[in-house]
Amino acid sequence: MAETKDTHIVEIPIDQENHHHNLCSSPSSMFEAIEDHPLTEISESPGHLLLLKLYQREENLFAQHIASKETRLYSIKSELFHLCSFFFIFHGFFLTLLFTSWANANNSVCKKWWVPSMVSLCTSLVFVVLAQVKVGRYWKVWAQLEREKSDSRTVGRCIQELRMKGASFDLSKEPLCGKKKKKGMKSSSVEIKWKSVTWCSNNLLTICLFCFTGLVFPASKFILCGL
Repeated sequence: MAETKDTHIVEIPIDQENHHHNLCSSPSSMFEAIEDHPLTEISESPGHLLLLKLYQREENLFAQHIASKETRLYSIKSELFHLCSFFFIFHGFFLTLLFTSWANANNSVCKKWWVPSMVSLCTSLVFVVLAQVKVGRYWKVWAQLEREKSDSRTVGRCIQELRMKGASFDLSKEPLCGKKKKKGMKSSSVEIKWKSVTWCSNNLLTICLFCFTGLVFPASKFILCGL
């Protein structure tokens, strides 16, 4: 005998009136939120919109300057590397030539040891001067790059603050770009104290080349005279 199965249907009541009210009210609340958004306030205010565009343009200019200076720093590093390479190649060739001359050396050659030493000294000083010029240029560009980065961060903070505040942003506010902050006597004394250390660290390459030049200068006498 076949069994019959009863099918039960459960009806879930829906508050059609509340549902319709939520559908109708959600777009209006969304539009109100958009109207109250700071970017909407900026778009409706010609002064704030113009200021935002100026800030963005200035930020783009800073980005271009930063990229250009970073490329310049890389170029100076490459030039310094090649200059140092030529410096040591020259001394390697010079010392090899002295050792070759020492095999056939006599007393007259020993008496003229200062001639190759002066040639080595003059050539080395030319390399040292060129290296110092490029090192000074490197740190000058590096200081400009750090200033550009600082100004770019300042403008970026102003843009972020303008986007957050909207029309309540003070139009008279200007980013402190390129302006030197006054420091007290204590900070200046600390800078004077560490100025020599900073100079030595910045010109360490030139100092090393100069010391190497001083060591190579008497090499002609030691090699040619056998001392």
